[in-house]
Amino acid sequence: MKLKTLSIDPPKCNGCKDCETACSMRHTGKKKCSRPRIEVVGEGPGGGGFHLPVTCQQCIDPPCLLACPKKAIHRDPDLERVVIDETLCVGCRMCVSACPSGAMGFDPDLGLAYKCDLCDGDPQCVKACDRGAIVFLSGFDLHYSKMADSASKFLGVVKSRAAAGLRGL
Repeated sequence: MKLKTLSIDPPKCNGCKDCETACSMRHTGKKKCSRPRIEVVGEGPGGGGFHLPVTCQQCIDPPCLLACPKKAIHRDPDLERVVIDETLCVGCRMCVSACPSGAMGFDPDLGLAYKCDLCDGDPQCVKACDRGAIVFLSGFDLHYSKMADSASKFLGVVKSRAAAGLRGL
């Protein structure tokens, strides 16, 4: 399997949103987009808060793919990424509801679902992130080891925030 995905390291993210800008430029040609395929959520300015870039995790068994009644979502054989065929999408939003990471979106102007497409194998968010908070990974084993590492780091941040009496992200 040639699975490729993005790995997120939350403690390295300072909330600059350069990844969002790069994504927007790649997909819309605009610096500011109301519907980026990666979105930084969190609180606090700069490095003083907690920030988490949220994007498609390219699930092994993607719930969005299973939820799509028109089979508009499939796995691309070249990159093993999950993609949407916009010619088949009917805008029902079942995929948006099914996404476990909240990374699917819906464009009301186009009436279509959207998600990270890994920029056809050259993710611009990775290039824009000079802190290394977003890394492009290849390989099945690497995918799982990095996901476990990211989950562990995320849990550590959540626990430390809870110990400090802070709530939420």
